[in-house]
Amino acid sequence: MEAVLAKYENQINVFSEYLEDLPDTDEPVWILGECYSVKTGKSELLSDVRSRLWFTYRKKFSPIGGTGPSSDTGWGCMLRCGQMILAQALVCRHLGREWRWVGEGTQPVEYHRILHCFLDRKDSCYSIHQMAQMGVGEGKSVGEWYGPNTVAQVLKKLALFDDWNSLAVYVSMDNTVVIEDIKKQCHQANQEAKPRAGPCAWGEVYTSDESLSGQRQAPCPLSHFHATSQQPLDWRPLLLLIPLRMGINDINPVYIQALKECFKMPQSCGVLGGKPNLAYYFIGFVDDELIYLDPHTTQLAVDSETGSTVDDQSYHCQRNPRRMKITSLDPSVALGFFCKSEEDFDSWCNLVQQEILKKRNLRMFELVEKHPSHWPPFITPTKPEVQTTGAEFIESTDKLFESEEEFEILNV
Repeated sequence: MEAVLAKYENQINVFSEYLEDLPDTDEPVWILGECYSVKTGKSELLSDVRSRLWFTYRKKFSPIGGTGPSSDTGWGCMLRCGQMILAQALVCRHLGREWRWVGEGTQPVEYHRILHCFLDRKDSCYSIHQMAQMGVGEGKSVGEWYGPNTVAQVLKKLALFDDWNSLAVYVSMDNTVVIEDIKKQCHQANQEAKPRAGPCAWGEVYTSDESLSGQRQAPCPLSHFHATSQQPLDWRPLLLLIPLRMGINDINPVYIQALKECFKMPQSCGVLGGKPNLAYYFIGFVDDELIYLDPHTTQLAVDSETGSTVDDQSYHCQRNPRRMKITSLDPSVALGFFCKSEEDFDSWCNLVQQEILKKRNLRMFELVEKHPSHWPPFITPTKPEVQTTGAEFIESTDKLFESEEEFEILNV
């Protein structure tokens, strides 16, 4: 009975109630690079929002590290937002930005392979288990609250093990995006790719058990699905993450218009951010309000057998869309962009130059052609060996809501 109630908890608000929550405005609504009119395109707008993969707190999954938490309620919200921004990149990678989810309908095989990458089990590529244990290497104990910069670094490392999706995750440093470094990573990393079967192709994953026994984790599930042959590409699809701090205690109003411009770009993959100790996944805006998906709902973990499709009703938010004033946004954020091809990335660079850099006296971030001479040499990321017992849990709840993000403060 509990499982039945949990399945329909997300659908208590019927779809038509969406309409009452949207402001009656002539202002355009922007969702991840797509523009809508509330008055003439409500159904298309709501279908787009509902199609985004929605990851929330879960409970009753296998304990992280074998002896750790079996729920991420209270501490995993930024990790869930990180899952959402990455999932959006994977949807664009395999299904396209125009893809829409139809409840109870038949979905492409790639869709279910993507979902399997995020199931709450230790052998899924981007599960809460893998993210939490990878975060130990970033100085975060399992069960400790994360900020956007830390999550970006975790995604960057986990993606190195994921040969099926073949993403290059680039995290900018010192508010600076270096074109030369990105192109080096997207070209060189792809030459070293060795695709394997399975949804995530984790044939060489290091887990908490390996540091003790020397054994490697089993490959990611879904190996029964048809493994698409992947020929080497000239460009590894790029997920670009730009951690920023747009103010000291509050967002500086001079950056608000530039933030809006980011949501207008076709390459927009959303923004990680929120309020102090409350993480949200921002997918667009209308007027002076941001539209976001909220991970702060605890649902039962979904248990899907290897090689099967996923009961996906709880992975799509069918409740009223959430909004908040842009001025209420915490200044620590991470911008996300997905560039499937090199031409796509070049187009993004041109948009940044025209819409953000040339029109603003105070820039959100810098875009430079060459690697700065005073920086250490750029080294293409390689697979790290994660050595953790999974036992580095927080000692008390006092640490649950501490965030020690390291950002360079933007000029204010």
